[in-house]
Amino acid sequence: MHRRQFIRSGSALGVSLAMTQPWDRILGANDDIRVGVVGFRSRGKSHITGFGNLPGVRLTALCDVDLEVLEQGVEKYSQPGQKLKAYSDYRRMLEDKDIDLISIATPNHTHALISVAAIQAGKDVYVEKPVSHNPWEGQQMVNAARKYGKMVQTGTQCRSNPGMQEAVAFIQKGGLGQVRVARGLCYKRRPSIGNVKGPQAVPKHVDFDLWTGPAPLKPLMREKLHYDWHWVRDTGNGDLGNQGIHQMDIARWILGENQLSPRVISVGGRLGYEDDGNTANSQIVFHDYAKAPLIFEVRGLGSYAQNNQRPKYMGVEVGLVIDCEEGYMVIPSYSNATAYSHSGKVIRKFSGGGDHFANMIQAVRSRKKEELNADIWEGHVSSALCHTANISYYLGAHASPGQVMESMQGDALAAESLGRMVEHLQVNDVDLNQTPLTMGLPLQMDETRTAFVDNDRANEMLTRVYRRPFEVPSIIV
Repeated sequence: MHRRQFIRSGSALGVSLAMTQPWDRILGANDDIRVGVVGFRSRGKSHITGFGNLPGVRLTALCDVDLEVLEQGVEKYSQPGQKLKAYSDYRRMLEDKDIDLISIATPNHTHALISVAAIQAGKDVYVEKPVSHNPWEGQQMVNAARKYGKMVQTGTQCRSNPGMQEAVAFIQKGGLGQVRVARGLCYKRRPSIGNVKGPQAVPKHVDFDLWTGPAPLKPLMREKLHYDWHWVRDTGNGDLGNQGIHQMDIARWILGENQLSPRVISVGGRLGYEDDGNTANSQIVFHDYAKAPLIFEVRGLGSYAQNNQRPKYMGVEVGLVIDCEEGYMVIPSYSNATAYSHSGKVIRKFSGGGDHFANMIQAVRSRKKEELNADIWEGHVSSALCHTANISYYLGAHASPGQVMESMQGDALAAESLGRMVEHLQVNDVDLNQTPLTMGLPLQMDETRTAFVDNDRANEMLTRVYRRPFEVPSIIV
């Protein structure tokens, strides 16, 4: 058998064994936890080193649908006398009884599919953010984790940073008085991904059917297969679900909210260029929590036309600004924060990073989900905040700047955010009369059911039509 054929076959085990007969290994105190990583062209590399450098943890196998990435990874990360197993199909990997934990860093649209299958096969799971491509998927991941008693950690690593934990506790204990608004910021310059004139050739070393998974199998209509999937609705969630999920999660954490917001609306557009992407590159989200609103802002253009520098808000490009009665907190990174008085005097600084992978291993050994700093429920809710905002946006309609501003009258925070976004677009030479904003549909949610109130169209978008045989199963607890 040719080596590529062998890698594609993955193993000699029966195809259906692991998927129908979950297998659990009872870990002894001195047993190694054996890890398999799925998807490692980019973020997954940190999974390999993060788990691989921990005592009592052994990297056992790698999986990637790109055979060039897979072969290079096996060669690079194998140890003398311990060659890593190679799989191009995650389903074959899940049949391997020599793996205890599956770590997933594939594109967003396959996170839930692989996670639920791994849980059903008896594996614990570490999965990158956002944990899901839509809200329904996230709930199935939670249900599967609870039904099968598995540890499932979300890749929002800031929750394991002592500096962030201390900053959140400081605000929640009233260190700056009551929170008035939590504002998340994702100001990242994102250039156009270009326009192609027709279907593009998929690299021969990529299994495109597996890569596509539950999404519709369509011709590749963008120049690059990798990474630019973030800006295509079938596979990505825009920068709101790419970078913004981190700040959305911290904002919700600070507010102490453990459910989806009761009301949401989003305004934005893909503005400043026309390309093959169809997610928003400029966006404002309003989650109307009772205690304080959570506002999120996405800006994919530069600080002004023909400029590649990122715009800033109160000195922050990517992070949060938490406005409180007695001061405010600026959080410009995953592990650093500074609390100020309203006069600008520094009250307290917070710093210090942690080890999210080590936290996962701790919970795998203890079998206590309460020890996870980012249990799958937290990942589900924060991811779904991104998804419900995008649903509002996708159900919206074009509106003039005047119409959008009029709709925000009566809400000073909303009007202020919108005014700054309009100004930002103007200095980037965007004529909102020629390329108008999309005014999202205001949506009300029944948080207890994860369903929108009296809106069938919105409820249909809580999930998707899945392509066989890549359906995410419905898990009933």
